[in-house]
Amino acid sequence: MSQETAKGRTLTFNIFRYDPQVPGDKPKMVKYQLEEAPGMTVFIALNRLREEQDTSLQFDFVCRAGICGSCAMVINGFPTLACRTLTAKYPKGEINLMPLPGFELIGDLSVNTGKFMRELAERLKLWLHPISDDIDVHRLEAPMDPAEAAKLYELERCVECGVCVSACATKQMRDTFVGAVGMMKLARFELDSRDGRELEDFYHVIGNQDGVFGCMTLLGCQDNCPKDLPHMQQIAYLRRKMAVTLV
Repeated sequence: MSQETAKGRTLTFNIFRYDPQVPGDKPKMVKYQLEEAPGMTVFIALNRLREEQDTSLQFDFVCRAGICGSCAMVINGFPTLACRTLTAKYPKGEINLMPLPGFELIGDLSVNTGKFMRELAERLKLWLHPISDDIDVHRLEAPMDPAEAAKLYELERCVECGVCVSACATKQMRDTFVGAVGMMKLARFELDSRDGRELEDFYHVIGNQDGVFGCMTLLGCQDNCPKDLPHMQQIAYLRRKMAVTLV
């Protein structure tokens, strides 16, 4: 094994830098270089850059295992999770990092997805609306059919990373569009037999151009979702339901 192979190749990172909290700061791309290690992810590389070269570098992370969705960013033009992206994926060794578009910028690669998700939940009322208002804490919870539980679990895997929002051309053109994440979460409650809302209730929320009828089916959400969630399947499902409501 040659010394060069043992040491690993040199990676070049072109990283978007801008802190809106600093007066006079302007957006720019800053170049960093780092020696690649076996099994290195973009997340690991960013941590090393911050520890070894630039402590002011801003980006988000929590779990480091593709569960929290915090480290989502645009890597070489594609929105994805930094902790699940190997640097070995890029044979030229040049990696460009940008913050997710469509969200409020905190600084550098850090965006406020939490604010967006909270506003979306309030707008679409993304919580269970019980069939009965009669609340009895001593009553046993009604059993759920395993098949229904499996469908709900599949939709609950969303980690709210915001990748589908940034990958959606409709969302980038029309800020009021609820996006795949909103429809995915709403489909979860439409499928839940414990939810007391009727189709008309869901129609008033997403039965318009800002909802299911505004989706252009470009598959950006489906192609880029790091959890491989069935976004288009659920959007099509809701669209059929809303179409029936119109009849």
